[in-house]
Amino acid sequence: MTTSRLTSRTTANAVVLIAALYTLLPALWLLLASTKNSDALFSSDILSPSGFSLGHNLTDLFTMEDGVYGRWYLNSLLYAVVGAGVGSLISVAAGYAFDKYDFPHKEKMFGLVLAGVMVPPTVLALPLYLVASNIGLVNTFWAVFIPVLFNPFGVYLARLLSSGYVPGEVLEASRVDGAGELQTYFRVSLRMLGPGFVTVFLFQLTAIWNNFFLPMVMLSDEHLYPLSLGLYTWNSSATVSPEYYPLVVIGSLLAVVPLIVAFVTLQRYWKSGLTAGSVK
Repeated sequence: MTTSRLTSRTTANAVVLIAALYTLLPALWLLLASTKNSDALFSSDILSPSGFSLGHNLTDLFTMEDGVYGRWYLNSLLYAVVGAGVGSLISVAAGYAFDKYDFPHKEKMFGLVLAGVMVPPTVLALPLYLVASNIGLVNTFWAVFIPVLFNPFGVYLARLLSSGYVPGEVLEASRVDGAGELQTYFRVSLRMLGPGFVTVFLFQLTAIWNNFFLPMVMLSDEHLYPLSLGLYTWNSSATVSPEYYPLVVIGSLLAVVPLIVAFVTLQRYWKSGLTAGSVK
């Protein structure tokens, strides 16, 4: 029994180690490659200390094309942070309503939400473009910002979190005390849904930050590009102008920093949010 348990534990540790290496090696390559100039970047030994050019790469990154990378970074922060914040409020409110209230055709409407979860975002890009074109929003900030506010998966997840975090007895006690529905939601339920809100926020933040196809369809003004689309255009230009390659690499490295900061800062909330409702 002891030998079998030891073998199982060794196998599990080996699988975890392989998975960790598979995840971390690309990040390690990105970190090392960001310190190289264009010549060293394509050499066979990227671990060599020669060709170190981190400071020069950073300077070129923020000065290339009149510093447009900084504008892309601010755009991504605006699209992702503000969009995820507002979108999470909408998703949590909708999920809470589906969980706590009875209204006509509730389950049928929730079925439509689940159907929306199964539709790939790329399928919706062309219809959204046609709608935005009809109302004159193409190539504007709102053409990218408004669609990301509505996330069917966030509504689905918020309903599950609401059932796990907000007992019906608490709502009844609040109503007995004379609180209205909106007052109960904002003063009682939303506070109890704090970890759930953070969980939905992080999911939406990641999805919006990595959003690529919708901005590519909607935008033609490079000053409105998010990082994903801006780095794509630089990478396309690098086939003709190789000096763009180091900028794409170090730009990609800096692009993951906000997500890392968000997950590390909010990890104690989203971990508890993921386990909501798992134990009754």
